[in-house]
Amino acid sequence: MNGMNMQAMMKQAQKIQEEMKKAQEELEDSLFDGTAGGGLVTVTLDGKKRVDAIKIEPDAVDIDDLEMLEDLLIAAFNDAYKQVEEYEEEILPEGMAGLGL
Repeated sequence: MNGMNMQAMMKQAQKIQEEMKKAQEELEDSLFDGTAGGGLVTVTLDGKKRVDAIKIEPDAVDIDDLEMLEDLLIAAFNDAYKQVEEYEEEILPEGMAGLGL
């Protein structure tokens, strides 16, 4: 491999690294709302898949059926998590999503 090809490869690698950093920052600055029960429960995750907020409408709470509330929380979390994953796939360069770089 000659010096010209190596230089071009290094430039390409630097460009990809810059794109990754920009995409990662955009992802980290984003919030994703997952809902369940027609909006009775909302879980908000940040781009690092950490819980930012949980909102529970009073109608979601039935003291005699807490299992339903637990199921709604799980469903809302999973909805938000899926949104983060899909957005990550969309904005990160091909093959880089899920690497946690």
